[in-house]
Amino acid sequence: MQTETVAQFSISDFGAEVRSGLTQQGQKELPSKYLYDDVGSALFEVITLLPEYGLSRADERLLKGHAEDIVRPLLPAPIFVAELGSGSGKKTRWILQALARRQRTRYYPIEISPTALAQCAKELGQMHWVSVVGFERPYLDGLRSVAAGRQPGERLLVLFLGSTIGNFDRPAGDQFLKEVRRRLQPGDALLLGADLEKPMPQMLRAYDDPLGVTSAFDLNLLARINRELGGDFDLSAFRHAARYDQGERRVEMHLVSLRRQEVAIPGASCVVQFEEGETIWTESSHKYAAAEITEMGRLSGFRTEAQWVDQEWPFAQTLLIAE
Repeated sequence: MQTETVAQFSISDFGAEVRSGLTQQGQKELPSKYLYDDVGSALFEVITLLPEYGLSRADERLLKGHAEDIVRPLLPAPIFVAELGSGSGKKTRWILQALARRQRTRYYPIEISPTALAQCAKELGQMHWVSVVGFERPYLDGLRSVAAGRQPGERLLVLFLGSTIGNFDRPAGDQFLKEVRRRLQPGDALLLGADLEKPMPQMLRAYDDPLGVTSAFDLNLLARINRELGGDFDLSAFRHAARYDQGERRVEMHLVSLRRQEVAIPGASCVVQFEEGETIWTESSHKYAAAEITEMGRLSGFRTEAQWVDQEWPFAQTLLIAE
């Protein structure tokens, strides 16, 4: 077992993106990746346990039930694994166990949250025949570094689980998959998780639970701006809201200003005006049809090897092979 972390984080990037998102014309936005600081990552782990949020349990059921089926098409070549947005890595254990029964395996979690990487190393770092090297970097930068360390004859399995692809607008998601494909060689694989369409009330409850954990997760983004950029957001002057856009087939998370107010953010070199009822759009979660996912893969340079769908909470894992 080996654990190590390669870090790359810039507070200046955070400030620049906050300024850009909150001062642009029209809808104010903040990148969802910044929801996952130490506090946000811990809150998200709680969200995955809530009865209303069935996505994570569906993801884990599929991985646990089909781990052998997922790795079998890639064998007998030596396989190393990179995961984009690993979180705590708890669900990844099933894939790594299936590989470690056959070969020594290198696992590279790629995260922007150092807390998540530390949890991942703790969760998976004691597995026999598995070495863990974490990269605290954006997804594509980390994947480029991992792919550059390929040994002759190895195949790379990239994990993109938990429906994180849904955080991208559809054109941006298509482009992201193409960028992933550019960093792979023919025969490498991508295991792509995606949440499927389901009744609107069920989807909205998953992003606005009655205990208020998701609300705390969303509002923590403003608290993070206060902590790291010296902002003076009054968290009690905002509330969390989940909305569904039928045309775009996505759940949106917003922070709604409860009054007219002005917020200074010295670390982002800006002062922001809010009208009562104006929102900050913090996250999108697009929902898909199962066939749509295979088509996305095809257009990005992959062929679909297999697809598994959970019946309790409609969710798909799709194994895509780089052509």
